[in-house]
Amino acid sequence: MDQYIEFVVNHWWLVGIWAAFLIALLWDNNRRNGQTVSTAEATTMINRQNALVLDIRDKADFKAGHLVNAVNIPYASLAQRMNELDKERERPIVLVCKTGQTVSMAGKMLREKGFNAVRMKGGMMEWNSQNLPVVKN
Repeated sequence: MDQYIEFVVNHWWLVGIWAAFLIALLWDNNRRNGQTVSTAEATTMINRQNALVLDIRDKADFKAGHLVNAVNIPYASLAQRMNELDKERERPIVLVCKTGQTVSMAGKMLREKGFNAVRMKGGMMEWNSQNLPVVKN
């Protein structure tokens, strides 16, 4: 541990450059992935802004439980089925997956096509852990 401290003290400028690059990388990655919203913010967007909930999980997971009025387009077929969303272009889109990880790429794809898409933090796991309502079919 003493060697690390000695290195930082003796080479503070290298550590500073490294930290600046790390911060820039994290900032750029977050910017590309798009805005995230909590479950409460997602609920507000749905109720006040008429946001569309786009669930990108596979059909089996979707049938096991999803948000009310959610549209299911699995991530694997999103690129081919993007035209189904054209009529919803003016509405904000809340992207939902299982854990909140897969929606990053889906959000990037949608934003490149001009959609206003945000990611729901934690996905359905977070929604379920908060005992929020789901529809099963």
